Amino acid sequence: MSERFPESPVTAVVVDEVYLRHDPGSGHPESPRRIQALLQMLRSPGAPRVKRLAPEPADPGEIALNHDRRYIERVAATARRDFYAFDPDTWTCSETYDAARSAVGGVRVLVDAIMAGEVRNGFALVRPPGHHAEYDRAMGFCFFNNVAVAARHLLRQHGLSRILIVDWDLHHGNGTQHSFERDSRVLYVSLHQYPHYPGTGRADEIGRESGEGYTVNIPLPPGCGDEVYLAAFHHLLEPIAAAYRPEFILVSAGFDAHRRDPLGGMELTERGYAAMTARLMTWADGWCSGRLALVLEGGYDRAALTASVDATLRVLNGEATPEVSKLPPWEPRLRATAEALAAFWPVRIPPA
Repeated sequence: MSERFPESPVTAVVVDEVYLRHDPGSGHPESPRRIQALLQMLRSPGAPRVKRLAPEPADPGEIALNHDRRYIERVAATARRDFYAFDPDTWTCSETYDAARSAVGGVRVLVDAIMAGEVRNGFALVRPPGHHAEYDRAMGFCFFNNVAVAARHLLRQHGLSRILIVDWDLHHGNGTQHSFERDSRVLYVSLHQYPHYPGTGRADEIGRESGEGYTVNIPLPPGCGDEVYLAAFHHLLEPIAAAYRPEFILVSAGFDAHRRDPLGGMELTERGYAAMTARLMTWADGWCSGRLALVLEGGYDRAALTASVDATLRVLNGEATPEVSKLPPWEPRLRATAEALAAFWPVRIPPA
């Protein structure tokens, strides 16, 4: 594509019409219209200032940093079929494999640009999403785990040893958790509606073996909104991240916890997403030279998705600074997570 969006020297966006080519069929919530809506928003007058980066398709060897090669071949084989169902929710068309390769490669292009100092931060607006994809299994609309492959790329190609992944999608990122549950080089944090699909993400799932304590699950009941999420950021995530001191922050940025989303029961608003982004920027500035990359996951109400991405980009590029009038109070719904992690991190558990 030759067109360019307004540029900023700070914030990059990876987005491309290749992501429209994955079409799971009429009526499927993970529709190409999600990216169409974001492209329209970015082309509109007064859109957030961003630097456009073009994705590059990942080769099978790159994807194999986090996935079984035989499974990659299974996904590649769908390019010869008009339709294939990996499970009742996860469907392909003949162009899904190319779109999925470009999603993995698009995130890699972004993190490489950040590591090279070409941009300070950015947002990979890619699809299909990735955080449910397991080592050898597609599920939950996901084929390859875009964030997990990016984390492994940062570990292998850039020599990093402490990567923080924050997953604020409505659903627990089972694939990302399982990718790193035995690895202390990646601290995985998930805030998610529970119980809900995929059924994982209890507070006592804290990692295994050398990765024990490096999985942080914050399961929340339906109805939680901006204040609860910001309380989790302040009382749990910040002290844990401060002790960990990440060298890069990746975000599985799903927007299906928005109050308008049809697949969930949460009450987040675009203001809440902007405020969480601002906290992450502060941490990135303090600990890892501003290195922060967001990667699109869910979000199925297109108006909520575009408003939330717009608000998030304006924080990333410095156009907006969310106002937080006061520190959020301790939230009792965070107690199970605090108790599960207190032996590993300096989290405070108030008296009952």
